[in-house]
Amino acid sequence: MHEAAVNPWAALAYLVAGVCFILALRGLSSPATSRRGNRFGIVGMTIAVVTTLVTHVPLGGLSGAHGPAIPLDGDWVDLPTVFEILLAIGVGAAIGLVTARRIAMTAMPQLVAAFHSLVGLAAVLVGVAAYLNPAAFGIADLVVPMIGQPFAVIHPVSRVEMTLGVAIGAITFSGSVIAFLKLNGNMGGKPILLPARHVINLGTLAAILALVAYFVTDQSPVVFGLIVLLSFAIGFLLIVPIGGADMPVVVSMLNSYSGWAAAAMGFTLHNSAMIITGALVGSSGAILSYIMCRAMNRSFISVIAGGFGAVADIGGGGQAIDRPWKRGSAEDAAFLMGQAEQVVIVPGYGMAVAQAQHVLREMGDKLKESGVRVKYAIHPVAGRMPGHMNVLLAEANVPYDEVFELEDINAEFAQTDVAFVIGANDVTNPAAKTDKTSPIYGMPVLDVEKAKTVLFIKRSMGGVGYAGVDNELFYRDNTMMLLADAKKMVEEIVKALG
Repeated sequence: MHEAAVNPWAALAYLVAGVCFILALRGLSSPATSRRGNRFGIVGMTIAVVTTLVTHVPLGGLSGAHGPAIPLDGDWVDLPTVFEILLAIGVGAAIGLVTARRIAMTAMPQLVAAFHSLVGLAAVLVGVAAYLNPAAFGIADLVVPMIGQPFAVIHPVSRVEMTLGVAIGAITFSGSVIAFLKLNGNMGGKPILLPARHVINLGTLAAILALVAYFVTDQSPVVFGLIVLLSFAIGFLLIVPIGGADMPVVVSMLNSYSGWAAAAMGFTLHNSAMIITGALVGSSGAILSYIMCRAMNRSFISVIAGGFGAVADIGGGGQAIDRPWKRGSAEDAAFLMGQAEQVVIVPGYGMAVAQAQHVLREMGDKLKESGVRVKYAIHPVAGRMPGHMNVLLAEANVPYDEVFELEDINAEFAQTDVAFVIGANDVTNPAAKTDKTSPIYGMPVLDVEKAKTVLFIKRSMGGVGYAGVDNELFYRDNTMMLLADAKKMVEEIVKALG
């Protein structure tokens, strides 16, 4: 096997790949440069994969003995193994291509969670393979006979790297599976609160760290197996208590975990590209999680501990409130917005479900033609993953200078004639500021209730938000409910605007 560590060209290629990944993150920080960032990411990953394949050609095949083989530097390339590797890459590429073409934007958060789970599972499988055959991974000090069988003693440092990678990977896998089930609707959005959950979580984490420390002195398969099982369990325990309103932060946090798992496995595999990539993903995911926690008034430590944003089933959530409310039509909405000086559009998951972003942009264009000032207000956790609404609006070619984040737009609602809310429930709920019994209490929300008129598109009055909380904004005197499918309602408004 040709190690990249002794090949200066491979080291240079990995460096170039790392630079491409940094440029990719830089590009993805803004919708205006996101396409360029994606291209840098593709180029960097292609360089890293090709370099790894070239520098780690499977050797050891004997021509005419164990299948086809070709000579290379005095050894033989094992062609059957090469074919298996290329076949696996081809199958994975085909699945990824089909998924990318068929996946709906509404299912993107679930897809991201699923990808995180695969990264975590890959880290676990690599760690298990390294434990079972450490000599092949170059992490064995020596091989000694043990009951008639060879026994490889793993480097102490490699034991730490390997077990930490496996533990983080297992946490990422099971946590991402739960996140996927919640995002996909297979599990409810309400927190599932276990008795003494914090004690159980902290005890399990302490047990994992203690077993990792013990594994340095005794590479027992029992200890290794316990680390794997407990890590799978803690991933489940950390994510189950988290409510639906906080799922975007969960996706960001799991993204960070998957990066650290990849970095740890990079040390085990002696692959600098994996270390660089994993560190970039892990650190950027952690920074994003911290920023989102600040935006939601959550504790970053509570995010890591699990169960943040979760409260007992007390007042403020669950059933819709039985109070009088006002219903409007598309013609009413068109008249109010047509007479306005400024309209602020607040998109949410309801827009994503209805795929209404394109017709929404058309509505905005018609309003601007009439002299109305149009802006879009984005909450940091609107939708089901970080940046969900930004991606949808960019897909519809909404001008970037019309899109504003919460901290930049909130002060303008008091001077806004119409706030047009399309499926953004929890992030516009005034209860987050007033009701201490609400599961979303303390989370900064968009101050849409301060606008002169609030137009709120919702399918029906019977449902509640993803956090399981009804929105008291529906019953305010300045709110008019537009009950219909979001896309159909906006299409009717566009027609009414002429």
